[in-house]
Amino acid sequence: MKNFDLNIDKILENWELPHAVRELIANAIDESIITSTKAPEVYRDEHDWWHVRDYGRGLRYQDLIQSENPEKLNHSAVIGKFGIGLKDALATFERKGVQVLLRSRYGDISLIRTTKHSFEDLITLHATVDSPSIPEIIGTDCAFYGVGDDLIGAAKNLFLRFSDPIVLDETKFGSVLRCVGMTGAIFINGMKVAEEPNFLFSYNITSLTASIKKALNRERQNLGRSAYSDRIRAILLSTRAPGVAQTLADDLQRIPIGTAHDELAWLDVQEHAVRSLNSVRKVLFVSSEEIVGRPDLVEAAKSAGFQILSVPENLARRIAGTTDMTGNPITELQTFVEQHNASFEFTWVDPNALSSAEQMNWAHREQILELIGGHPAAVREIKISTTMQPNMYSSRETQGLWDPNHGWIIIKRSELASLESFAGTLLHEALHAKYGLSDISRDFETYLTRLCGNLAAVIVREVSSVVQQQRRRGLFASMLGRA
Repeated sequence: MKNFDLNIDKILENWELPHAVRELIANAIDESIITSTKAPEVYRDEHDWWHVRDYGRGLRYQDLIQSENPEKLNHSAVIGKFGIGLKDALATFERKGVQVLLRSRYGDISLIRTTKHSFEDLITLHATVDSPSIPEIIGTDCAFYGVGDDLIGAAKNLFLRFSDPIVLDETKFGSVLRCVGMTGAIFINGMKVAEEPNFLFSYNITSLTASIKKALNRERQNLGRSAYSDRIRAILLSTRAPGVAQTLADDLQRIPIGTAHDELAWLDVQEHAVRSLNSVRKVLFVSSEEIVGRPDLVEAAKSAGFQILSVPENLARRIAGTTDMTGNPITELQTFVEQHNASFEFTWVDPNALSSAEQMNWAHREQILELIGGHPAAVREIKISTTMQPNMYSSRETQGLWDPNHGWIIIKRSELASLESFAGTLLHEALHAKYGLSDISRDFETYLTRLCGNLAAVIVREVSSVVQQQRRRGLFASMLGRA
């Protein structure tokens, strides 16, 4: 039996038992990755000893020397890099009164406090190295006694492999994970190193940057965001999952009220979400100003089956005229207008080809326009078409259109079936032409209201006039009768 001075005593006093167990699990995972052996096990035996067991090469007392591990430094998938995590764990166990026994084919290691070599007045923590109790054992069995189930659970929750994560997407830089609860978490090669209360997702970084490697301190917790923010952005900018894009895009609409998650502070992430979503869904991206200013187009887009997503003004400017992941134009307002205008298909009708009933209604067009003060100056021609838009483009059939570029009011032929339909559609489009207003705007509604009021007043006056005339005739007839 030999005593090995660990040269470590009461340091990292903020460590609790889950941190110590975490180190044993991390070492076991690293060993299984490096040696390509089966996954480590964490279990409790019938004597209430907990075990962290790997099936690698087996622990030697030389592994307790504090030094950088070239094998780990050169392997991108492992967690550790120094040979000090195990010593920190052993010191924590000893400080908390937990019994420890490490067994491999190279020997059994336990803990003892004894005098430091050549310094009899100093009592320090040593590892007692004894002959192997199980010479045929494969790998390393780290056994400890005096740790409750809840503490083991807390340690296991620091590793993705024990938490059954929901992976939303995998990229070459790492994974996007669904948050558990309300708090996001940052994992590095499957081990939690930080929590992010205002993150939309959790992340597992598998491609480490120099800043991450440098920041991975021996405590392996509470890493600063500056160390990993570049990698989180790289993961998000590499994702192609529609669900991730939709969630990011939905969160965009929380920016104006100040409740968006922190990932949405990155403009390139906002743009990526738009480009991803546009490539898989029928979405119109509009700013709040455009929603207020062009409600007619927003309603037209809804009618055409578009999902409407509000984006910040700076993002709306940035995506204008750009393309999505598949090379198609991102559908912002100007793009939609172009697509909307291009969707109309006209089959012109010569008024002389109308039926006699249609021609009777058509003949009233100037009389109808007198109701709004006569033929609007902007209207060069009133045209008839049997077609307007393909049915597949919109769920609402377009009956009339004001085309300011040509100065045309276009009426769908089916509207000429009745004087009421024709008059209503013609007046609607003539108001657009006369006042240059879009549908659904408050000003347009005001003019429609005035028109309705004027028509009602005309009808009421005419009816009143007729009634008065009838009364006068009746009174006159009565007077003649008495005479």
